[in-house]
Amino acid sequence: MEEYEPKEQDLKSAPPQKSSITLQQAIDFGEYDLVQLENFAEWHTLSPHIQWQLVRKALDIRNRQLITQYAELNNALDLRNKPHVKDAMKNVERQLKNLAKDREQLYVEFSNKMVG
Repeated sequence: MEEYEPKEQDLKSAPPQKSSITLQQAIDFGEYDLVQLENFAEWHTLSPHIQWQLVRKALDIRNRQLITQYAELNNALDLRNKPHVKDAMKNVERQLKNLAKDREQLYVEFSNKMVG
């Protein structure tokens, strides 16, 4: 079987692939950053209550992702010989702390939006 190597002109003529996801997919991936969520046109059509419910769902998903990542790193055999794994675990711990701070900040922000 012959391998196909794209020629330079093939690469130029190919249309660029645009990757796009939906708002729901972003939430399902654990994206809770309002700056990122505001890039979706649909976001602006939602009430603050629905926006908050989506953000809460994303926060919960992100928390589960980080805990799973931490558990996977923690299951590495003989951590004393793997300082890079310890560093990765510290990074995940830092992300979990940041997530808790972000959650608190978002609670305050959305409670202010829904008061009016």
